[in-house]
Amino acid sequence: MLAQIVLFDGFDPLDVVAPYEVLSAGGNAAGGALEVELVSAEGAREVPSGVGASSLRATARLAPERGGLLVVPGAAGRLEGDGDDTVVAILRRALGTELPGLLREAVDRSGFIVSTVCGGSLLLAMAGLIRGRRATTHHLGLDGLTAAGVTAIKARVVDDGDLVTGAGVTSGLDLGLYLLERELGPRVALAVEELFAHERRGTAWRDTGAAAVPFAADGAGAAA
Repeated sequence: MLAQIVLFDGFDPLDVVAPYEVLSAGGNAAGGALEVELVSAEGAREVPSGVGASSLRATARLAPERGGLLVVPGAAGRLEGDGDDTVVAILRRALGTELPGLLREAVDRSGFIVSTVCGGSLLLAMAGLIRGRRATTHHLGLDGLTAAGVTAIKARVVDDGDLVTGAGVTSGLDLGLYLLERELGPRVALAVEELFAHERRGTAWRDTGAAAVPFAADGAGAAA
C-alpha cells in the first residue's frame, strides 16, 4: 500500500511529519506492507512550509492512480485577519494550483482513502470536494466546515469511510495510528504506539452504534 502525503506552499510541518513518521514506522513493523512518500501537485521540488524558513522535499507528483492512501495537511499561518499570511489565504493560494484537480481525482477514485490533518479538511471543503460528508478539523475551523456544507463532528478522528479526518495539529499522530489499526491491524498500531511512547488519544468517531442520550446540565443522564 502506498501513502502519499501532499505538500503545498505554506503547509504546516507538524501536520506532515507526525503522520509521516507514524505511517513509515507502521510500514516497517508490517514488513514493508506500507510505503510513504512526500508529493506535490507540481512534482519533485522543495516546498516551503508556513513556519519560518523550514521546507520539505517532495520526491514525486501526487498520483491518485497509484492507489492507496492520501494525507492532506493544513496550513500554518495567522488565524485572524485578512492578510496573505493567514491560514485561509494560504489555503486559497493552494486552490489556485493543480492541486484541487488532483484532490478531486483522489476523492472520486474507488478504493482510495483520503485523510486529512487539521486544516486539510478545510482545504477539501473549500474546493467543494466533501460537501455532505462528515469530517473534523481544528476546533477553530469547525464553523468553516459547516459553512461549506460539511457535517462537522467534534472528535479527535472522524472515520467517514474513504474519508478519515483529524482535528488539531497534533492529531496527526492519532490519525496515523488509527489508519494503521484500520488498514494493517491493531498489532502493528500497538507496536508503533510503544515505539513512540504515545497512546492514541480520543475515540475515533464512526456512524455506527446507538445514538448517545443527551446529558442533563448536572452531568447525569437525561433518562434513568
